Amino acid sequence: MSRSAALATRWLGVGLSSCLAITTIVLWATGRIALYVNPDSAWFAVGMAVVAVVGAVATFALPLGAEADHGHDHEHGHAPAEARARREAFAHADHVHSDPSDAHDHDLHDRLAARPRLTPAGIAAFSGGVLATGAVVLVLLTPATSLSAELAISRDVGAPPLFAGSDIITLAASGDTSEFGIGDWSAVFATSTNPETFDGKPVTLTGFITPGQDGAAFDLTRLVITHCVIDAQTATLPIDAQVSAPSTGQWVTVTGTVRSTGDGGLEVRADDVAMIDEPADPYEY
Repeated sequence: MSRSAALATRWLGVGLSSCLAITTIVLWATGRIALYVNPDSAWFAVGMAVVAVVGAVATFALPLGAEADHGHDHEHGHAPAEARARREAFAHADHVHSDPSDAHDHDLHDRLAARPRLTPAGIAAFSGGVLATGAVVLVLLTPATSLSAELAISRDVGAPPLFAGSDIITLAASGDTSEFGIGDWSAVFATSTNPETFDGKPVTLTGFITPGQDGAAFDLTRLVITHCVIDAQTATLPIDAQVSAPSTGQWVTVTGTVRSTGDGGLEVRADDVAMIDEPADPYEY
């Protein structure tokens, strides 16, 4: 394997993985990992990143091209001793009786054999390497930001987030709901069979504005993630407010009361809508 091929192989292996691992560690150290991963799962992501960095450092103990030599020594080690001796004897005899001018031809042959060939497999490998490198570079250059309101709207399927347990409904009817978020209340709004039970419940909720549905002044929205932003689900609540709706994507804190709409539905009657900056942790879990 040529030196350039060995460097490319190592870059596509430990090089790219190290870039992603270091990025993960930096996000954790700066307190921004919650923009991508559920804080309860961050320990796993950071732990694996540390393992990747340690493994990358350990690879410096291996000579370039060691990847291509894997398995050859193992194979030779199991060959019979006499067979190895015969090969060495033939090689020595060929070296002694060969024309010295053949050495140049052998060197030229070795150099030509080491040159990359434009085969379909080689082109596919090169293209994959370029794409992988571009993806990692894009990750490194992209500032850490939360998912957009437009993405939340596109993921809104009109249903509450999954994995909301039935205990949420029971707790909302008889327990303390002061810690309920938009995801919890959206499950209550969507699955309650007796909306009057929740009529009059006070709420203080933080989310961002999305266009209202079914006559609501606007919807209050939050993205709910289970493990990371890849599985983000949209949770929305209809807000009845006497104030004009802020622009889509604006973060607000709504203080109000849960009210039955009289047609089997629920909504939040807003007493106050305060515009705020995006919180440091923009998701619910």
